[in-house]
Amino acid sequence: MPIIPDEKDWTWVLTRVCPECGFDASTVTPATVPGSVTNMLPRWRAALRRPDVAERPDDATWSVLEYASHVRDVFSLFDHRLNMMLSEDNARFENWDQDKTAVEQDYANADPAVVSVELTSEGEQIAGSFAAVHEDEWGRKGFRSNGSEFTVMTLAQYFLHDVVHHLHDIDA
Repeated sequence: MPIIPDEKDWTWVLTRVCPECGFDASTVTPATVPGSVTNMLPRWRAALRRPDVAERPDDATWSVLEYASHVRDVFSLFDHRLNMMLSEDNARFENWDQDKTAVEQDYANADPAVVSVELTSEGEQIAGSFAAVHEDEWGRKGFRSNGSEFTVMTLAQYFLHDVVHHLHDIDA
């Protein structure tokens, strides 16, 4: 059964604590971003070893496997967006339909072991990309297709909320 698409604009997490997962963007600094990513990777790998990894808890919620596949793709997408922001003035991001990607990439039937390796690789990649951002680059700008403006710093905060929130979603 298909999941109902999440149409919310989650940019509000940049200005207030998420009541669901407790993420507080104000605690994120350039120095903490890479370690935050790498520190979450073991939790994702452990979750992907669960015996019920591919089972949805209900018809409206992704399985752990689907969430992990999504996070793997979030790592890749945000690494691409970060690199755009660092190489282009006022970078513009194409819209990404995460629900369409989930269907096209068949997240529900992915191999958990493969997803674990790919998620780890993509997570280490984006952690390295954030670690390489120079002090004078954290204010560079980029724009989402709906006009939302990000700096490299707010992109990092927004990105980290996504990963933290999905760990909360899967109780990991």
